[in-house]
Amino acid sequence: MAVISNRRSVMTLFSSPTDAWSHRTRLVLAEKNISIDIADVEGGNLPEDLLDLNPYNSVPTLVDRDLVLYDSRVIMEYLDERFPHPPLMPVDPVTRAHFRLALFRIEKDWYRRAAGIAAARDRKSVAADVKALEESILSSADIFLAKRFFLSDEFSLVDCTIAPVLWRLPLFDIALPNRARPIQRYMDEVFSRASFQASLTELELEMRQ
Repeated sequence: MAVISNRRSVMTLFSSPTDAWSHRTRLVLAEKNISIDIADVEGGNLPEDLLDLNPYNSVPTLVDRDLVLYDSRVIMEYLDERFPHPPLMPVDPVTRAHFRLALFRIEKDWYRRAAGIAAARDRKSVAADVKALEESILSSADIFLAKRFFLSDEFSLVDCTIAPVLWRLPLFDIALPNRARPIQRYMDEVFSRASFQASLTELELEMRQ
């Protein structure tokens, strides 16, 4: 994966090369062009540094000097505040609250199911999750139609969260129907962004090959 490096940094991100939680964090880094060392963590092979730093032994984990953060939403918001340009959250508190609610719902309705599908060994056992995820995505088609991006004409943390799940639809055997054209238009635009392409690992690139 290309690491964006126009700003000096001593930060390290422990990141899975395949999970959406890590991917959305890497997308924020790429969008803001932040220089960072990325340590790939695959499967259960956790490095000793991570075991010492994070009591949950989870990824993504961000280390910024003496600061250790290990929740992807906390990491994303921290990066947005520490590196304010370009801003990925609105300034207005009401609009910001709407964005945070959207993040909460996407995590509950999309990420929870996507994680279960990705981890399953038997596709039949997750058929209900696949169907529920597909229906939840399709039910949002009108929102994708309303603005250039999700809820906004500006790219945001919500888009950084949505895009990794949509990228993985072929992995989940989800094919969007014709009535999902607004979602397909959105995917075409977001996936073509230089930041999104820079955020992808080799394993994530293979998800759509």
